[in-house]
Amino acid sequence: MKTRIFVTLKNGVLDPQGKAIHHALHALGFAGVNDVRAGKLIELDLADGTSREEIEAMCNRLLANTVIENFRIEDM
Repeated sequence: MKTRIFVTLKNGVLDPQGKAIHHALHALGFAGVNDVRAGKLIELDLADGTSREEIEAMCNRLLANTVIENFRIEDM
């Protein structure tokens, strides 16, 4: 069973990587970009029967810093 975890910064948290990407895009002539927020994509290959609760526990304990990040789980 494959699952994707999308980890993004919460609103209001500064995103220096996003700002650097935004600046670079403008420097390359892509003036239509208003803002950039960078995040992480984690793909897990899990044993069949792994519960949603177990996946959420993985996210809460290791994969996301829930103080400053949100996560979204997507089954593939």
